[in-house]
Amino acid sequence: MMDHLAPSLLEACVVIGATADKLQEVYQANKTNLAAELLLLEPEVLYVLAPPFVNRPQTESEAVRSLWKRRRSILRRKRKQLPSAAATPGQGGEAEENEESEDVSVPKDIDLMALPQLCFPGGLQVTSEQRDEEFHFLVFTDVFGNKTHGVVMQCYRPIVEGTALHQNGARSCNLFCGYSFCVISQYPYFTALKDCLSCLLIQLRTCRLSDMEDRVKEFAAKLTLVPIPPPGQLHLMFTLRPLTIVLPPQEDKDHPAIDLDLHLPFLCFRPNQLLQVISCLLQEQRVVLFSANWARLTLVAESLLLFLMPLSWQHPYVPVLSRSMLDFLMAPTAFLMGCHISHFEEVVSETDDLILINMDKGSVSTSNCDTVDLPGIPAAAADCFIQRCQSLQMHFDLDQCCHASWSDINEQRTQRRVWQRNLNHEIQRITLELIVNIFRDVSTHLNYEHRVFNSEEFLKTREPAEQLFYKKVLETHIFHSFLKDRLNRKMDNYARMELSTRSEIHKMKAKVEVSHRPIMQEIQAHRRSSITESRLNKSLGMSLPNLRDDQTVSSHRNPAQTRVFMSESALKTPPSPVKMFRLPDFPASLSFRSVQSYYNELVQQFGKAIFSVQNENSALLARFYYLRGVINTLCSRRLDALSDFQKLYKTDTDIFPTQLVTCLVDSLHHDERQQADKRPELQRLILKVKTENEKPQVQHDDRVKKFVLPTKQMPQDEFVRCVLECGIVKDVATIHRLFDALTDGLTIDPKRFAHFYKVWKEMEAEVQDVQLPSEIRDHLDNSEYVYKLSSCVKTSHGVGKIAMTQRRLFLLTEGRLGYLEITKFRDIQEVKISLAPFLLARISSLRIQTSRRSEAFEANLKTETELWNLMIKEMWAGRKMADQHKDPQYMTQALTNVLLMDAVMRCLQSQKSIANASKLAYFDKIRDEVSMMVHETTLETLKHRINPSLDLAEPQTVHVLLYTPGQLNCSDSQGGMSPKLWVALSGGKVVVFDAASWSMLQGSIQVGRSRLNCMLGVVQEQVWVGSQDSVIYIIDTGSMSCNKQLTEHRHEVTGLTLDTRDVHNSRQAFSCSCDGTILQWDTASLKVKRQFHLQCDRLSSIQIHDGTVWCCCGDSIVKLKRDGSIQQKLSLPDDPQSMPSFSSFIVIPEQGQLWTGCVNSGELCLWHTNNRRCPSKTVSLPGSSGVTCMIQVKKQIWVGCHSQSGAEVRATVS
Repeated sequence: MMDHLAPSLLEACVVIGATADKLQEVYQANKTNLAAELLLLEPEVLYVLAPPFVNRPQTESEAVRSLWKRRRSILRRKRKQLPSAAATPGQGGEAEENEESEDVSVPKDIDLMALPQLCFPGGLQVTSEQRDEEFHFLVFTDVFGNKTHGVVMQCYRPIVEGTALHQNGARSCNLFCGYSFCVISQYPYFTALKDCLSCLLIQLRTCRLSDMEDRVKEFAAKLTLVPIPPPGQLHLMFTLRPLTIVLPPQEDKDHPAIDLDLHLPFLCFRPNQLLQVISCLLQEQRVVLFSANWARLTLVAESLLLFLMPLSWQHPYVPVLSRSMLDFLMAPTAFLMGCHISHFEEVVSETDDLILINMDKGSVSTSNCDTVDLPGIPAAAADCFIQRCQSLQMHFDLDQCCHASWSDINEQRTQRRVWQRNLNHEIQRITLELIVNIFRDVSTHLNYEHRVFNSEEFLKTREPAEQLFYKKVLETHIFHSFLKDRLNRKMDNYARMELSTRSEIHKMKAKVEVSHRPIMQEIQAHRRSSITESRLNKSLGMSLPNLRDDQTVSSHRNPAQTRVFMSESALKTPPSPVKMFRLPDFPASLSFRSVQSYYNELVQQFGKAIFSVQNENSALLARFYYLRGVINTLCSRRLDALSDFQKLYKTDTDIFPTQLVTCLVDSLHHDERQQADKRPELQRLILKVKTENEKPQVQHDDRVKKFVLPTKQMPQDEFVRCVLECGIVKDVATIHRLFDALTDGLTIDPKRFAHFYKVWKEMEAEVQDVQLPSEIRDHLDNSEYVYKLSSCVKTSHGVGKIAMTQRRLFLLTEGRLGYLEITKFRDIQEVKISLAPFLLARISSLRIQTSRRSEAFEANLKTETELWNLMIKEMWAGRKMADQHKDPQYMTQALTNVLLMDAVMRCLQSQKSIANASKLAYFDKIRDEVSMMVHETTLETLKHRINPSLDLAEPQTVHVLLYTPGQLNCSDSQGGMSPKLWVALSGGKVVVFDAASWSMLQGSIQVGRSRLNCMLGVVQEQVWVGSQDSVIYIIDTGSMSCNKQLTEHRHEVTGLTLDTRDVHNSRQAFSCSCDGTILQWDTASLKVKRQFHLQCDRLSSIQIHDGTVWCCCGDSIVKLKRDGSIQQKLSLPDDPQSMPSFSSFIVIPEQGQLWTGCVNSGELCLWHTNNRRCPSKTVSLPGSSGVTCMIQVKKQIWVGCHSQSGAEVRATVS
């Protein structure tokens, strides 16, 4: 039943060697002087040791005993068929031959047929000399990509008559045979298991032959008692004489535990060669590692795969190939395998198209030639990586040469572990930075809603020398899996580093971006290094004859996007501090009673640890709850285990063992179930588990689509989907207007759309082609870029080209290139088409009147006059609305409309083109149709406006806002906290903005699925969110993830507040739910300290002033005493006709004032806190039918209301 038990350190211990019969033949051959030295024998499984090692008393039920069954039995062992190497005549061998076959449980994914060959990859040899013990490492991968790990110790023992293993002192033997002890674990604890086997080796050297199997069994049984630490920073330490061994945890649930030296590849290869190897893996080549050291093969291979994180290798992976497995290298698919250097020539001669990596020489070649003809890592990312590698300090002795010598080996090992952990952390940051720099711009070409990656557009932004590399990588399985995670908005180490190392250019671009066009600062940064600043491109120089001899033609790409952004602060972040927990010493005997006593002691130690950290460190607290729950499960204390897991669920849901808890619930006896039903917290947990299991499995959309042009007629809905997928426009309303502009019917011809798409992409390329000299760029802001450039025209200020940015119009004069500003869009007073006399006719010209000049600017734009008239009016209207609403997104939307007008004109090229393009002039129309003025008080106070639905196809309702303070000039990666704005949207989504730059820091964090009612910042580490589903969700501000839940409320959570009297120790928080329940929380331990209940129709909010709790109930405002009893109650007068109900309130304690608003009343009531009978004053709110919310702004009260017509209105009361 408990197949989902949290596994222990050991899954199985397998002993491999030659059978006693075969060794007897070798011994007899040696006695008759036949050559036996260097004889190769066939290794076989001698015996398998796997849990359970301790049998429970017969009184235990089958359900309890099933907790110990971990793996199905796949081997039946008979002593008479597989004699133990330690068995000798007279020790019970004859009796055992008559016994029934014995089931041996071993990991189901381990092939015992192949294991002997892997434990002796070079063959099982008989030698004439005693050889030193050797270790190597194995990795087994099943068809689903799940890994199991093995550590192998090879020992050589003398061969004497009647036995294979001999105790010390055998004098007559001159032959030795190898034996392997393989410890198998689900977890990659290579160093820890090697240390364990080293401790076993000491016992094997001195033990009697008859005790050999018992010693190995005792060793395996002890390792079975060792639990695995959950992801986090809690390390487990245990003693296996004479060594102290440490098990490091996973960093998080998506990363394996790292228990090896990550600097080994850097000792084998120079940085350039290491980059070659990583490039081959990213391009999914057939890679073979070679070394004379078997152990080195697996350790380096594992390190290389860790360097690729978060990309995950998807193909066959066999780091150690035995002599008989070399035909695996003939596989046609990509793979990563390793074999002995002695097979190098054989592999080269027998196979083609292999990448051959000689780890002993540090060389990379192919089976066809000595060089690798594959595209390398992009130069900028490679140079950054090489520079980082030069700073690595990879020699422990150099670091320790100034310190005193150690007298204790465990002390030396501790110092080495600390040094290695820091070095591993630094290497992980360097390799992660390499991956981030390679794939940094992938996210800008993703359409998250429709799960589309526009690979063609991404490739266009790459340097020509890099395009072949990216073409190969983009077609791989490893990149496809990476894309799935990005489209799922996975917040992993890659995403966090990519966000923290974004340059100011990219942050600025995120606020002004239209399609994939770069901003001026990007162009400047690129040209400083690659282009002579005085040059112009071809399209600009066409009408400027004196510059034709000095021009540069640029490719259609965005070169700035390929730059690498090196952030020292992101790499210098120290590893998180670790906590060591020492397990008790193993019991002297492994009887059932002794094991239970060991577990009891372990539970007591976890209890002490929980008590010591419950008010200080919630992360450690969660880890101790997890481990104690696991041990209680093993002890069959199911209710205690469920209690621990219930507390864990409240503390950290990321490590909650759902499958284990489900098995525990299913295994409860009838009396245990009755006891659980009497405990509300367990009842809630059981109900949640049952509910989750009964829910239908939701099939998540893991598709990654490439944009493909349509081939059929498209109705409007299909057109919207197609435009969203290709990423031209994100706003659905704009796409509807584009549909109307491109067709007069009900569908759009696919050829017309293909032509429009081609025109749009050509426009992007042309805009990126504009290269301005530095003396002209100096007149523009860093965030500006030329989005539209006219042909050479005659104007009232001379001949030249009119250029349009998102902020202004300016003239590039002909002849000696010059800059003449026409106007900023906010300064325009009038734009119109006028008729000017020309010979005997009158021609149309564009006339612009501005507030900066008395004379108007006129330009003869010929056939482009009407288009420029439309575009300038739209930009003017967008600028006015952006200024009025303090929202730059209006300007961005206006610019998008202008570019779409231009594309429609180029696409249609008919007499109706201008009429169709005018359908996209949205802001110019609504400026005259709808009054968009903002209230004067709001205009004075409003500083900035942001759109939290920017990445969504349709606007989302904002339900709650929360501002958390911080340092304006400090980024989170530097150890400080920047100020943030938290925005709760519909469907349980929370979006986070940097309140210093107003750029979006975080895509939506999913916090349940229900509406969010309230948010509260608790110190700097947490944000509490109250939900309609009765849960308080806790967001960790460091990881930006929701990993804690408070489930004590039974109804909708409506309010949260914090006692701020003690600024440095604000531990007391209060929450309320609509049924009248008020809970007081200790924010450190997340425990309920007190619980009150108010009798009311609906408790809508709470506030705390001077330590006193105020509650807004439907029919009253209540002030509570410390014990929860009512101290003061303010009630509305009875009115059967109106039936008023309080909606919000504000307490001003220093003035003794209480302001209240009602749902269905257009009045504010002012109460004095010492007069509870009736309000002392009422303030009428004209046009209002009810109050929805109120806030205090200095000496004013701002009121949100419903108008009598049903619209929203705002009022201000001084």
